[in-house]
Amino acid sequence: MKISEVANKTNISIHALRYYEKEGLLLNIRRNESGQRIFDKTDIEWLTWIKRLKSTGMPLAEIKSFAKLRQAGSKTLAERKSLLLTHKINLEQEIARLHGELDIVIYKVDAYDKKILDLE
Repeated sequence: MKISEVANKTNISIHALRYYEKEGLLLNIRRNESGQRIFDKTDIEWLTWIKRLKSTGMPLAEIKSFAKLRQAGSKTLAERKSLLLTHKINLEQEIARLHGELDIVIYKVDAYDKKILDLE
């Protein structure tokens, strides 16, 4: 697949795809005789995973570390698991923080509801 097709399929801009390659997130992207990048199914799957990691708030530096470990093969499975477990803990802490913030908003909405009912 050409870069424009990948951009359409993954909803990742061509600029971002080039940046990911430059930054080492996309390794071993093949090129055709004209020098155009050619992506395969494995590349698309990896891009989907990159998007997922980004959507969970994983910093680009950590995604780069994960990419390097992934490239090194199965001998890095424990390290990749450790990286994801640390990220999981961070996500759980952020979710707990957001639940606390949500509770404050709900409390305030309930207080306004009570005041509105008292006015009626």
